Amino acid sequence: MEASVATSTAASSWRTEHGLTDQHISNGRLFNPDIAPRTGKGNWGTGSLFNWWMSAWHSLGGYAMAVGFMALGLNGWQALLGMAIGMIAMWGASNLMGVAGQRVGVPFPVLARMSFGVNGANIPAFLRAIVAVCWYGIQTFLASQAVLILALKIFPGLEPLNNTMFLGLSQLGWMCLLLLWAAQLFVLHRGMETVRRLSDFAGPTIWIAMIALALWTLSRADWKLDWNYTMSDQVLTGGAAVVGVLSVASLVLAYMAGPMLNFADFTRMSSSESSVRRGNALGLLLNGIAFALISVIIGIASAEVYDAAVTDPILLLGDLDSITLLLVATLAVSVAQVGVNIICNFVSASFDFAHLAPKAITFKIGGVITAVLAIVVMPWHMYSSPVIINYFLGGVGALVGPLFGILIADFYLVKKSKFIVKDLYTSAPQGAYHYSGGFNVPYIAAFLLCGIVTLIVALVPAFSALASFSWPIGVTLGFLSVLAIKALSSKKEIVEAI
Repeated sequence: MEASVATSTAASSWRTEHGLTDQHISNGRLFNPDIAPRTGKGNWGTGSLFNWWMSAWHSLGGYAMAVGFMALGLNGWQALLGMAIGMIAMWGASNLMGVAGQRVGVPFPVLARMSFGVNGANIPAFLRAIVAVCWYGIQTFLASQAVLILALKIFPGLEPLNNTMFLGLSQLGWMCLLLLWAAQLFVLHRGMETVRRLSDFAGPTIWIAMIALALWTLSRADWKLDWNYTMSDQVLTGGAAVVGVLSVASLVLAYMAGPMLNFADFTRMSSSESSVRRGNALGLLLNGIAFALISVIIGIASAEVYDAAVTDPILLLGDLDSITLLLVATLAVSVAQVGVNIICNFVSASFDFAHLAPKAITFKIGGVITAVLAIVVMPWHMYSSPVIINYFLGGVGALVGPLFGILIADFYLVKKSKFIVKDLYTSAPQGAYHYSGGFNVPYIAAFLLCGIVTLIVALVPAFSALASFSWPIGVTLGFLSVLAIKALSSKKEIVEAI
């Protein structure tokens, strides 16, 4: 009864604020309550977005990426400089996508209907879902390894379960993986407000663990830091070092390419545009650079202790002698991993799968699909070394980049930030976003062409020197393609008028 009353109240708000009719609300191909437009003022303020970014950055994957950059021939301070440059660029890009999401008040796949058409938006939605599924699986696996170490420390008798393998993972590994898998699914099924609360808790939690880990590692290294340390036998200097720093900046952008693309899933619930910008400045610029700094410090300090930088902080946790400290650290890392996984991957994929078939797939069902697929892809095989992760990021950016460029150019330069919310939920030919049968063919063709180009850059060995720049190349190509289509359309209109 309460659910029906809530739905009725929401429907009234959709009608009042956005002009949606029964025809819009009953359109099972384009509408369900989970992907409906925001009504009223959002409840995600600056603090929530600040914590969102804390949760997004504070992860085992983020640490592995930061330390892994020193395997590319850069020393500690060069890697840190590259990450700082990347975050500054990301700050600008996130403001553009975040503000668009706040203004329109709809999740990413629905926002994409403005550019690709009410049916064509399934293309970017499906692509983003697949990327999210892979990263969801990787992050869940990483967190499960911390739990595994804790379990073996407390219960040494479990060692036989860690020696029996199935599909590349031990029995104990499977148990730990499925435990965190179920915990994340539970959080998602509690709804977006629970996700926000988890983000508010998870972000600060990992800071406690990372600072403690940094102090502990530094003390074992006698407080020595060699900022010229590098993990590579070939040290980059001169122009090569400059290119290397810029490559790091680009790979940092690629690392967050997916979450930046679907940033509207969260900023649509923001209370104002200014809260989005402030949250990005504090959570991304200030906090992100600080996390990169402490990650590099831990990596350099660990090199003093182990003669080589430890790229996986879980290995450092395994050296903790105190069961109490290990328990606290493992819980902090696990909570942080769950937080980053849900906000960066789980939520996005759930919305994207729901968008593919709104009548049959709700946000919660989309979450179940995401969780199952994340196991099917066997992420422990995908995650093997920092270098592989970095180049995988380049491949991800190759496809996500053009989408980002097309959406931003279309929203700000073509449509001038003007939109009709109700037309995002109609299949009627006269709808503003119906285009040709629900597909904006020129934009889809542009995406396919740009995607092919950037995939070649990212994956073909002959272009390996440009591989790390696949995301900015993709964004630039997507952006320019929209301008070219706009120019050609204007020229055609002039000719037809004559």
